[in-house]
Amino acid sequence: MEKKPFVYFLCTGNSCRSQIADGFLQALGSDKYEVKSAGLEAHGLNPRAVEVMQEAGVDISRHTSDVIDPDVLNRADYVITLCGHADEHCPVIMNKNVTKWHWGFNDPAKATGTEEEIMKQFRTVRDSIKSRIEQFVKEGK
Repeated sequence: MEKKPFVYFLCTGNSCRSQIADGFLQALGSDKYEVKSAGLEAHGLNPRAVEVMQEAGVDISRHTSDVIDPDVLNRADYVITLCGHADEHCPVIMNKNVTKWHWGFNDPAKATGTEEEIMKQFRTVRDSIKSRIEQFVKEGK
């Protein structure tokens, strides 16, 4: 059996954006890709991210918030950062065959306002990430 390309999504805290991307790629492309996510730090899984993903039919409630593992990082085929901080502070990747991309999305965890306004931000980011994942699964880029 041929090895599936491995995608490693990185964010600052591995609580929202990288978890959403991980969940969508598992749901939409697990037949094509192996996927994991991690952060520069582990901030815990954001309950609002879990809620908006459940609304989209994807259960990420069992995901864990993990710190970047250098061994995992260096066996990735794709390293995709989802926030500028992670892009700027990503550890050195020794694997010269890796494809590294930055897909920047606003941090919904920093949204302010009423609960309804905050959840609207989470849904907007979720939908943007889903569109980008769908393009990646379809086109491989």
